[in-house]
Amino acid sequence: MDLKYCMVTPVQTVYFYDLHPFILGNDFDINVADLWSSSSPWPLCNMPKSYFFLVKNPWLWRMSFRCSEPELLHEALFTGYTAIVGRRFAQAFEDYKPHLIVSVHPLMQHVPLKVLSRMKTDISFPATKIPFTTVVTDLTRCHRTWFHKDVDKCFVATELVAAQAMKVGLAANQLACYGLPIRPAFNLPSKSKDEICHQLGIDAEAPTVMLIGGGEGMGKLEATAEALAKTLSSSQQLIIICGRNVKLAEKLASRAWPMRVLVKGFVNNMSEYMLACDCIITKAGPGTIAEALICGRPILLNGFIPCQEEGNVSFVLDNRVGSYSESPEEMADIVADWFEGDGEELKNMSRRATVLGRPEATFDIVRELSDMACRAHCDQGSI
Repeated sequence: MDLKYCMVTPVQTVYFYDLHPFILGNDFDINVADLWSSSSPWPLCNMPKSYFFLVKNPWLWRMSFRCSEPELLHEALFTGYTAIVGRRFAQAFEDYKPHLIVSVHPLMQHVPLKVLSRMKTDISFPATKIPFTTVVTDLTRCHRTWFHKDVDKCFVATELVAAQAMKVGLAANQLACYGLPIRPAFNLPSKSKDEICHQLGIDAEAPTVMLIGGGEGMGKLEATAEALAKTLSSSQQLIIICGRNVKLAEKLASRAWPMRVLVKGFVNNMSEYMLACDCIITKAGPGTIAEALICGRPILLNGFIPCQEEGNVSFVLDNRVGSYSESPEEMADIVADWFEGDGEELKNMSRRATVLGRPEATFDIVRELSDMACRAHCDQGSI
């Protein structure tokens, strides 16, 4: 049985694609299509690359986010964009001939659905029978374009997001709330902490904080690392994840520190590093928060992207699984307090984090998607 997924997204990483060998086996042909970049003319094809420029200029991102939210405005923009890319999107769907379409980006609902609607008149392509689904990858505050009333299923991470979806017209039976999709490694059988620490070259007995700069190594990593080294005890330990910021990683690794410090660049085994530490410092990205909760690690947030991540700060604080500060010195004091004495506060936050974690989220989403693809395959016949 040859079942085909088509995932439409300007994002390069789709975590549930990694579940292919665990759940889907060899029965599914999964195609991750960056339709915005591959099927748009210049300069629209370069729009996804503007993301990092925008988030480095918060006022510009906030203005862009809020100005594009009104339905009247974004519907007009999407209608115009469809007129430009409609034929190319239609050709992509003809080429892939999917049994299921999964969108994992807020810009990839309205245009694909408009194109599929126009393709209904083509009897050679059963557009009316192809399920279209959305997997929302934000944790709390979502842009309006994530939601379209014509989707067959919309997967959301929290009841907060489900409420937003229903407010703009989605019905309860269109929604599934499983949690945020994250790397499958966070729900695979794990080694003991002692084994992981030995493998990573970390002291398993030392209280350990991990400072994460994200995939691009953004944020006040150096200043925060200096404050932590100045405030924490020499018997404690610091892990710094610099992401793709190679220059910063080399600079920090070459320094002499008054405590044990492990500096890494981009890592593919983040689940092991999270299990090896006792708490993390990171910006309020939904993926890292979800991963930390699954690992039962308290979270000290040090920043957020305006609008889309602001609600994540409240989520962490309201559930008492962490704290927030943008001051390196204040962050160092908070971690020092967490490590003080028997670390009872840290243990309590860890227990609450574990309760909030949704380790099965990615697996549950993929199981339902695979069921939808199978039903569509039976309805369509072999394409």
